[in-house]
Amino acid sequence: MSNHTGTRVPDRSEIPNERKWDVEAIFTDANEWERAYTILENQLPELEAFQNKLVDSAEMLYTGLQKRDNISMELERIVVYAHLKNDEDTSNSFYQGLFDRARSLLARFSAAVSFYEPEILSASKETIEQYLSEYEPLQLYRYELELLNERRPHILSKKEEELLAKASEVTDQPEQAFSMLTDADLTFESIKDEEGNETAVSNGRFIQLLQNENQRVRKDAFHSLYRAYRGHENTLASMLNGQVKRNQFYADARNYSSARAQALHTNHIPEKVYDQLIKVVNDHLHLFQRYLRLRKKLLNLNELHYYDLYVPLVESNDFDVDYEEAKKEIIQALKPLGQDYIRVMTSGLEENGWVDVYENKGKSSGAYSSGAYLTQPYILMNWQSNIDAMYTLAHELGHSMHSYYTHNAQPYPYGDYTIFVAEVASTVNEMLLSHALEQKTESKVNKLYLLNQQLEGFKGTIFRQTMFAEFEQLIHQFAAEGKALTPENLKAEYLDLNRKYFGDEMVYDDDISLEWSRIPHFYMNFYVYQYATGYSAAVALSKGILEEGEPAVKRYLSFLEAGDSDYPTEILKKAGVDMTEPAPIVAAMTQFERQLQEAEQLAEELFKDI
Repeated sequence: MSNHTGTRVPDRSEIPNERKWDVEAIFTDANEWERAYTILENQLPELEAFQNKLVDSAEMLYTGLQKRDNISMELERIVVYAHLKNDEDTSNSFYQGLFDRARSLLARFSAAVSFYEPEILSASKETIEQYLSEYEPLQLYRYELELLNERRPHILSKKEEELLAKASEVTDQPEQAFSMLTDADLTFESIKDEEGNETAVSNGRFIQLLQNENQRVRKDAFHSLYRAYRGHENTLASMLNGQVKRNQFYADARNYSSARAQALHTNHIPEKVYDQLIKVVNDHLHLFQRYLRLRKKLLNLNELHYYDLYVPLVESNDFDVDYEEAKKEIIQALKPLGQDYIRVMTSGLEENGWVDVYENKGKSSGAYSSGAYLTQPYILMNWQSNIDAMYTLAHELGHSMHSYYTHNAQPYPYGDYTIFVAEVASTVNEMLLSHALEQKTESKVNKLYLLNQQLEGFKGTIFRQTMFAEFEQLIHQFAAEGKALTPENLKAEYLDLNRKYFGDEMVYDDDISLEWSRIPHFYMNFYVYQYATGYSAAVALSKGILEEGEPAVKRYLSFLEAGDSDYPTEILKKAGVDMTEPAPIVAAMTQFERQLQEAEQLAEELFKDI
């Protein structure tokens, strides 16, 4: 099987059908999509019939919620089909048009159901309770109505809600401006690669350039990127300031004590989860700094700079795998999750057209897992025959299997999962893959290579995201105290934070004090900490699966099936991980230390051999 990684990118028509996803399982063709679109468009006015009547009776409330869900389920299929077809070839104007229309229909649906929440909340808690007790079918929505009731103190009058909705077009501007400046307007000076050829620098290529073995190339790429950001630091500081003020405005308007309180309350996460993550990670920064010492030693550097943090510590060609091999490795590695998991996943990979494997002209870049409640999962890949691609496939399969189990076990209102648990299943898959590969490799170089993969996971997902979370907390605190978020203040605070995390191992180039200016997650309102908590939960779950076996697997599969049927912390608790306590973060740090010791020992042995 050709893996299409040659110099010429093939046309879509050249890719064999068995290596494409089966989008026709949603709609056989665009004509069928068009019919579904028209039917749904004509159904939107039916939602308006419930306005000012939604809470007249228990039956009326149930009928209104059912109508909303039935339209929403069908709308998801329409959007997913158009999205996937568009991503197969983004230069195809026909499918661009379909995707635009699907998004516009989604916006019209959102507008059509915008009265639901304020209207339900116009009824008293007692009335809703009475409805639930007198009309059995409404029990389906009990949990959803309970969650809505919890937000009662934070939902405003109909008039005020309308004003806030209108204000969002204005208050979303900092994020949009940041995106336009960094994605479209910023230009970077090109650099010379290791062979002296001109090579472009961009946000997208930055990490790839920092993985270059030639330190001069890494250094030039690093400074080229930051020169561009430095030229706009006042604008970027002003945008971030605008975003923080926006977060505070909504928190004040909705009667929350802070922007963070609002962001965490939305997913029912106690604020102590945030604080204890920062505390435990801070208590273990000496381990992170020990890893940096190992990195400096293995790369044989006198000074360790920021641009030295991504280059691989050891090279190994033994993990250059084609798609067929990668599938076999993953299926083997995930066997601890039981026969049912393997059966579903294998049929998705082999028969049901879940994965769009190879790159083709115009295809959307990167990788993701998609799908809807009424569809099978879909995975976009742009296969390169290397270990990263194999890990990416395992990761996306984790998301897809999470969705599969949730969709099959939960009714539609609870057929999704929150961002707090979204990265858990994908990371568990990666950890099981690492374990399986380590078990079967004899070579010390390969063992070190695999250990470094995992140590890098900790670096990027626990230490780095926690540092971001700490910075986000800091800038909101400053704003609450009336301190100005000037470029000077932001740079000074960010540099201090870096010194705390990275310690004495690093040489601190001035440019790193500007890193805050290019992080899109700072426009996502207390989002990044969930990467670190999710990773820690995955460490605990994968350890349980490997050490405890069947009982842990049973709990894990129940977690995959739980969807949105309970608070995310409760769902994880039932799986055996209590994220409201520091223990899982501490356990993740212990695992990091164990793997670090192993890597240090292997490095000693390898360099003795040499």
